[in-house]
Amino acid sequence: MILSVSLSSLLIVNITLTTCEPQINVQGSGNGESYQERLSRLEGDKESLVLQVGVLTDQVEAQGEKIRHLENSLGEYQHKLNSTEEMLQQELLNRSSLESQKLGLMEEVSCLKLKLGNMEEKHIKSAERQHKAENLLQELKMLKHRIEELEQEKMQYEQKLKVTQVLQHKCDCESQRHTFCPKVVVHIFQSNSCCDQLCAYTPFSMWTTEQVCGWLEDTGMGQYVSLARQWVDSGQTLLSATPQELEKEICIKHPLHRKKLQLALRAFSNKTMEKSSELDHIWVTRWLDDVGLPQYKDQFYESKVDGRMLQYLTVNDLLFLKVTSQLHHLSIKCAIHVLHVNKFNPNCLRRRPGDENKTSPSEVVQWSNHRVMEWLRSVDLAEYAPNLRGSGVHGGLIILEPRFQSETLAMLLNIPPQKTLLRRHLATNFNSLVGPQAQQEKQEFANASGHAPLTTTAKVRPKKLGFTHFRQLRKLRVDESADYICPMDTGTPPALTGTPQGTYGSFRGISPNLARDSDRLENAGSKN
Repeated sequence: MILSVSLSSLLIVNITLTTCEPQINVQGSGNGESYQERLSRLEGDKESLVLQVGVLTDQVEAQGEKIRHLENSLGEYQHKLNSTEEMLQQELLNRSSLESQKLGLMEEVSCLKLKLGNMEEKHIKSAERQHKAENLLQELKMLKHRIEELEQEKMQYEQKLKVTQVLQHKCDCESQRHTFCPKVVVHIFQSNSCCDQLCAYTPFSMWTTEQVCGWLEDTGMGQYVSLARQWVDSGQTLLSATPQELEKEICIKHPLHRKKLQLALRAFSNKTMEKSSELDHIWVTRWLDDVGLPQYKDQFYESKVDGRMLQYLTVNDLLFLKVTSQLHHLSIKCAIHVLHVNKFNPNCLRRRPGDENKTSPSEVVQWSNHRVMEWLRSVDLAEYAPNLRGSGVHGGLIILEPRFQSETLAMLLNIPPQKTLLRRHLATNFNSLVGPQAQQEKQEFANASGHAPLTTTAKVRPKKLGFTHFRQLRKLRVDESADYICPMDTGTPPALTGTPQGTYGSFRGISPNLARDSDRLENAGSKN
């Protein structure tokens, strides 16, 4: 714009100059003096105009340079503007694509929520079906147990019939010297095994070889019958045999088999019939299911552990049976104590749920592992109840063990520590289950000096014996050996009788911190 104005001004100057020259010539003809003056003045004006034209030309060139520079800058800015517009257009496209993706994701989230709701409904239904299946499985186990009992009763009646026929034959042969008393037959039918029937009529020392071999078969040690038939002359042979002779002559190398035989022979020698002798090794395997330790059934069955042996189990015996967990030791100890209190009643443990609102410690102490799981379901902890399988938790352990707290049960149930409300709910129901007296005793025991909390990882190690102790141990009889896992002179706990004494006062030794077990139970995992 400035350039066009300058050019127009130059054209005007040139036109003015060209138009003035003829006028000057005309005027010059009239007056010579004025012509010269005007000519000089016009030449001066011309020179000044030339100078002005040069200045204006320079200014026009400078302005032209600036205009070209501005045009270049304008082109660059125009290019940047185009690039920015393209970027903005791309961003708008990206935003639209993101919006479409967002809508797609929202649709997927809604679909997933619907699927989650369906899955939760299916999970609830499957949990109900699982609960029903567990109930059916438990009923099947009960029916199987009943069938086994009926089969055992059938075998016992068959054995009684055989023994009665033998005794009748002997009575017929000796009718001239003796008179058969009907009371003997009644006593025989009240016995529970063939060996008890023969013992009621004939002393064990007078038994024949076949009678001894039949008795070994009945006690589950039939693998030693072939060698016993070659070595045993009468029952007196076994009564007078030492453990070394039993191991040498009939190859009883299994320590628990040897212990079982010695306990049975001692009962014959003392002529005492313990109630626990009526419980065979098959019943013990079912008892392990009830106390929540089915993982040890094979070891107990292989070792032929029966009810009588449960009374005389030691810590080393349990370690030999591969029971190394301290919690499982305490579980077996409490379960044996419950058997002692109930005089080895085979049906003392309660498997079926009753009235949850009317439970007392005397009832809870007889709960089986399955009954404890039913209680967990009744207090809205059904999802954690299956974790108690194989834990060894039963009513006797809950009531009789002072170190078994709600925190121990929470660890066994695998309830995470951060779920404080759930753990508090469990603690409230646990305290109401054990009762105020047991709760107070547990709290006092926890506050005692030197208290070590019960953990699920603690292990039991056998007590190390020196060589002199080992020599003395070989000379001891069965009843003089190491401390039993559950002493036989244990009385009924006050928790069951309601006496004002401490809940665990008569069952001392159940915890490694107490005096009886401090030397033989070493907590290998207490630091953990």
